[in-house]
Formats: sequence, structure tokens, C-alpha cells
Amino acid sequence: MNKILFALLVVTTTGLMGSSFAVGKIGLNYISPLLLVGIRFTLAGLLMALIVLLLKRNHPRGLTEWLKIGVVGIFQTTLVMGPIFLSLRTITAGESSILTFTNPLIVVIFGTFFMGMKYRWIQWLGVLAGFLGVFITLGASLDIQESGTLLGLLSAVSWAIATLVLKKWGSSFDTWVLTAYQMLFGGILLLLGSVLLEQAHIVFTPVSIFIIVWLAVMASIVQFAIWFFLLKKEDPGKVSAFLFLAPLFGVVFGWFLLNEQLHISTLVGGVLILAGIFLVNYSPKRNKNDSIS
Repeated sequence: MNKILFALLVVTTTGLMGSSFAVGKIGLNYISPLLLVGIRFTLAGLLMALIVLLLKRNHPRGLTEWLKIGVVGIFQTTLVMGPIFLSLRTITAGESSILTFTNPLIVVIFGTFFMGMKYRWIQWLGVLAGFLGVFITLGASLDIQESGTLLGLLSAVSWAIATLVLKKWGSSFDTWVLTAYQMLFGGILLLLGSVLLEQAHIVFTPVSIFIIVWLAVMASIVQFAIWFFLLKKEDPGKVSAFLFLAPLFGVVFGWFLLNEQLHISTLVGGVLILAGIFLVNYSPKRNKNDSIS
């Protein structure tokens, strides 16, 4: 792939990932958090499900396979995106994005202890750098007892679990079908959570409608489409290494759209976390016994 096109697509997909934190925080002025994220992924899931049906992609045939997609939806969408949007009530978009994108670091630890995966020393160095970054960020600018902080960490843990589940089950599914229905299933659970756990409210304005469309179409469907395209056309290890740009964009969009202050501790911790994620994903020479997160 042309280097300029590759760079443009990487910036676009990671920028869309990062934008969802600041745009979502703005959306909380109009819509309650679980309802907003529930609408986002239910709408995105329905649109993608329609696409995969029209394209006649291979769908699961047995109940067991549909249940596996449901499990992925719980961990990848419900328990990642729900806590993220709840965290935005009390912490900044930049802080939430930094906490959420520590998930590759947690994958290495969980993969080692629960799935017997083996990682290189450089990946463990990345874990140490990343968690040092989290410590600096939490210790200097966040309250570890703050609900938003704990919710941000919960989203990272759930994403790490979803990553390991996908490592085990993902190859047996069509990627687009899995993505569509796990988003739809997770979105429906989020809507149910909104009914049961919050005083749901929504104010329809041009701004709130734009936010819903942006989150559902641009930050979900378009972002996934570009990301999967890159994974298909380029080496997955090379592409995954650029995931570290997403929390950087989360901080930038928080500053640009919400005038969030850039604390020195957040910047220093963020740089260490980005370095850690990069080292965890960096794989110049991959051998058969190594795993990437």
C-alpha cells in the first residue's frame, strides 16, 4: 500500500476512535450515558447487520456460535462502552481514553496467567512502562476512588478479556458478521441497562442528532471498516502498533472540543502509556511461539 495512503488511513481510524470520547462527553449534555451508547451501538449493529445480510456473508448456524457472539458483545461492547460513557460524567475525555487504552497491557498479563501465552522481554518492558504511566496519571491528577477512574479501568479490563476471547474464537467467524452482531447484541443490553439503571432522558436537537450519527456511523462503522481494511492489506502486527495513537487523539480532542486542561502528570503518564502500548505491539520479527496483543 502507498505510504501516504496508509498514513492517512491510520490517522483517520485512530482519530475516529479518539474522537468518540470528547464527542460522547458533549452528547451527555443531551442524552443519558447508557441510552446514548446503547443507541450508538444498536444503530451501528443494525446497519452493519443489514450490510452483511445483503452481501450474503457467512452467518452462524448453531445456537452455540450465536451464544459466543453474545459473549463477545457483552465484553467488547456492553462492558467496555458502557463504563466509558459512565466515566465521562466525572473525569475528562482525555483521562478516560488513556485509562481505556491500557487494555493491550492488561492483555499481556491476562494472556500469560490465564491462557499460557508467551511474550518477549520487550513486551514485558512495555507493560512496566505502561503501568508506570498509569500510576503517574492516577497518582497526580486522578482520584483512584473516583467512580470515573474505576469505570475507565473496568473498560480496559473488559476489553482485554474480549481480546483474549476473540483470539480463541474469532477465527471461526466471518469478521464483519461477528462485528455487526456483537455490536447489536451489546447495544441492546446497553439499552436494557439504561431502562433499569438510570433515569433515561434524551433531548433531540440538531447537535444531539449529529452526535448520535457521528458515533454510530463515523466512530463505529467507518472506523471499523478502515481498521479491518488495514489489517487485511498490511501486516497485523505493524497496524496494531499504531493503536497507541488513539488515546493521544482522545486527549487532543478533549483539549480542542472541551477545553480540557492538559496536566503535566497526564501528559507524562500518557506518554509512558503510549510507549508501553507501542512496545507491547512492536513485533519486527515474530516467531511462532510469540503472541501479540
